[in-house]
Order: sequence, then structure tokens, then C-alpha cells
Amino acid sequence: MKKNFLKICVFVAVAGLSSCTKDLDRMPTNATTSEVAYKTLDGYKQVLAKVYGSFALPGNNGTGSSDLAGIDPGQADFLRLFWNAQELPTEEAACVWNDPGIPDFHNMNWTSNNVLLAALYNRSLFHVTIANEFLRESTDDKISSRGFSGKDADNIRTFRAEARFLRAFEYWVLMDLFANPPFVTENDPIGKYIPPQTTRTALFKYVESELLAIEPLVVKARNNEYARVDQAAVWALLARLYLNAEVYLGKGNGKYTEAITYSSKVINAGYALKSDYKGLFLADNDVNNPEIILPIVYDGVKTQNYGGTSFIINAAINGDMNPASFGMPGGGWGGNRSTKALPELFADHSGATDKRAMFYGTKEDIDDPAQFTDGLRVTKYRNVTAAGVTPPAPGGAFSSVDFPLFRLAEQYLIYAEAVKRGGSGGDENTAIGYLNALLERAYGNKSADITGYNLDYILAERGRELYWEAFRRSDLIRFEKFTGGAYVWPWKGGVKEGRGVESFRTIYPIPATDLTANPSLKQNTGY
Repeated sequence: MKKNFLKICVFVAVAGLSSCTKDLDRMPTNATTSEVAYKTLDGYKQVLAKVYGSFALPGNNGTGSSDLAGIDPGQADFLRLFWNAQELPTEEAACVWNDPGIPDFHNMNWTSNNVLLAALYNRSLFHVTIANEFLRESTDDKISSRGFSGKDADNIRTFRAEARFLRAFEYWVLMDLFANPPFVTENDPIGKYIPPQTTRTALFKYVESELLAIEPLVVKARNNEYARVDQAAVWALLARLYLNAEVYLGKGNGKYTEAITYSSKVINAGYALKSDYKGLFLADNDVNNPEIILPIVYDGVKTQNYGGTSFIINAAINGDMNPASFGMPGGGWGGNRSTKALPELFADHSGATDKRAMFYGTKEDIDDPAQFTDGLRVTKYRNVTAAGVTPPAPGGAFSSVDFPLFRLAEQYLIYAEAVKRGGSGGDENTAIGYLNALLERAYGNKSADITGYNLDYILAERGRELYWEAFRRSDLIRFEKFTGGAYVWPWKGGVKEGRGVESFRTIYPIPATDLTANPSLKQNTGY
């Protein structure tokens, strides 16, 4: 990967993840036991790299390996699975492929047997599992027993806080998408243990408490290595969590004041908008980028993966679009494009041009869902540097574009929405200033500046600023426009003109495979 930390060789922290054998007295068949893996500070850092690396890689051995069974490794990485679940059921994206599970998203008729939803659920729980393993091995007792003290011991405690964040992030994903998953921590037994099912309310409280607990334990904002957790990442996830509190906890349980508090902490931490919006999504977006708070890092040589940003770029282009100009000379899969509702968000009758609108093609309408040329292609992500250089990658099919999990612009939008929803401690004029900062970057001048706004404006502006960044499903749910007929888009619910769908689809089902394996689980309502 691009920076020193993520260049570390990653591997599974063996002791808690090894397969069981009938002879409990046998040593693990993998020679790298926990006592070897955690013998040195570098060893701890290498295992921490695996916890981070589980965001970017499907497995440990290149494109042909996966930590998950039952799904092609090319579809098994976190971002590809998460992106599909967050974008394909919305107006921002529609896919022409008929791979198992994909048509269910835009048709909004998924069931508990959807293989892609099961893979995302399992990927997130796997990530929780390896974080738990690291946490078992980084307690004060373990650190002391291995002879660590002073600065080295403090560094390991910082690593531990970062692992807690990554686990909290995955529990947030599970809470947002599946609501009531099984719950397990480092304090639970290893082996023949059936994890109990938690509730969305309990999980909200757990994620919140974890983030508040680690806030003073991680490195101060903008002081950690690139792509590692710091206080700003903690604040950013708290702000996102609080903005959606009424979704997770029910009407009347809003936490908009808290959303203002924590988005403000990020905003005041020294970040700045990158002057060129396009530069946020190029192959050198890790360089001179004061806006990205925490990314998933990709490298065309060191993290070869048919998911991640390799998937986002390749699926959005085909051979007719000159894949080499997108830094993908060996790619161009022709899969995802937008419905006309996305480019219509950028319609401006004043004649001004929003530079964030990055589309290719001439036909906005999708008459045939199986035709890639029906609908505008999204060209937001490009695997080239600002200077137009394509990074090295075997076969020319892998991306070096980092994916921003959190960036400053989202925090501006959280602040503005939370103010408008009645949170205390914020100021509408300040919010207007933040929104105008986004507009001035988008238009290159003050021609589109606003003097006031409402919630409909915020939803539209989130679509313009954050499209194809895996926000839209959650946003539409918060604005009560994901299900029902109040807001429809082309092919919503599998109908060309769009239709309302059942309200229970704001939550995905617990996969049937886990219901069979874990008798403590109950299916989500409607499935």
C-alpha cells in the first residue's frame, strides 16, 4: 500500500482464528502462534495491519483468496459488498449484470437468501472477529506478561484503541443495514460459543459507548499515520451515528445536538476542503489532501483486488470509453450506471456548471435495464494522478484510488442538517457558510451561493456532494424516502416508472444461513 504502515505484510492473528481439531492438546498447525506473533512491537503492528487490511482485501493471498466461503473472491471484499448494498437500491446506481443477488437490489425484492447480503453480513462479522482476537492479545496483563513497558506498551494501547474503533465501525454497519445482528466481544469464549442476538437500540448504545471510551485513547486529530484512526475519525463516526439516531432508536429519540457537537469537533480540527473536487477521487488522493479523515487504502500492486475502487471504476466503464484514460487499460466491465434521477440533481437553469457532475453518455433514460448504454455512466473515480499518470498494476486492472470513509464535506452537511432538524449549539448562518463553501468549490465562484436552505435541499446536496460514496440508502431512509411512494425513481421496485415498496425494506434480512447456524437469532420483521 501507499504509506509505510499499510505496507506491512498482513496475516491472520492465528490463535483465535485457527480451525479446531479433536485433539485439544495439539499445537496449532500454523507455526505462527500468538506468542510468536505478539512477541515484538512490530508483531503487534503487523496484526493490527491485518485488522485494517480486512477493509481492503478479500483474503491473504491475492485475488484468488477470500476469508469468506460461498462467494467468489472477486466479490468478497468489504467495500464492494457495502457499496452494492448502499447504492444499488437507490436512484444513484443501477447494474446491468444478472449475477446472483444483484438484480434484487434495484428491484428491491431481496430475501434472506441473497448471497451478497449474506457476504456483507459475514464480512462485517469476520472483521469483528479479528478485531476481537487482537483485543484479547493486547490487554494490560498480556502486554505486561510479554515484557512491554514504557513507550512500547503505550503504543500497543493505542493500537488497541484503533482496533476498538474498527470493530465499532463494523457494528455500526451491521446496525445500519441489518439492525439486530449477533453480538460478540473479546470477553466472550472462543470455539463452541453461540453468540446472542442484540437489538438495534442496544447496539447503538454499545457503539456510542465504545467511541466515547476510546476518544481520549487514540492519537489526536491529524497526528497519526495516513489511513490510521485518530480522534477525528472517532468524532466523525459519532456525528454520523447521532445524525441517524431517530432511525436507530425511533422517532422522538433524535440526537441532533450531539451531531452538531461532534461534527464541529471535526470541522475545527484543522481539516480543509480540497480545492479540486475531482482530486478527491484520483490515484494520488493520498497526497496533499487535507479533506480525507480516514480512507480505505488501495494499491494496484500491493492490494490487488477485484473489489474496492477497482470495482467502482471498472464497473462504471466499458471498452467504448477508452479504459486506459481511466487508468484501467486492462479493465472496463460495463456494469453500473446511474438512473436519470442522479444527473437531474445537478440541473441548474441559471446556466452555471456544477463541476461535481461527472457523467458520460447521452441517454439518461433506462429503457432496457440490461443495456449499459441506457443511463449515464459515472466518471467520478479515475485511476490516474492529477498529472495524468497511471500507477503500476499487473494487467492494468487494479486501482490505486483510496476510498474516503470519512471526509470533511460530510461533516459540513451533518452540521447543516442537524441545525435544521433542531439541534442546539449550532448556528444556521454558520451552516449556510459551510454549504456555500461546498458550492463555491463545485462552481468555482459564488454564483450558486445560497442565503437559506431546507431539509429537501440538504438531501439533494448530499446527493450532489456524496454520490457513489455509499451513503444514499442510509440518507433516503433518514429522510423517509427509501420505501413507499413519496419518492420514486426509474426502476425503483423493478418497475420502469418506479413504485413504492414495503416499509420493512429499510432493514435487510438476517441471512438464512446464519438463522440455521445460530438458533438464538430471530428474523427481522417482514422476512
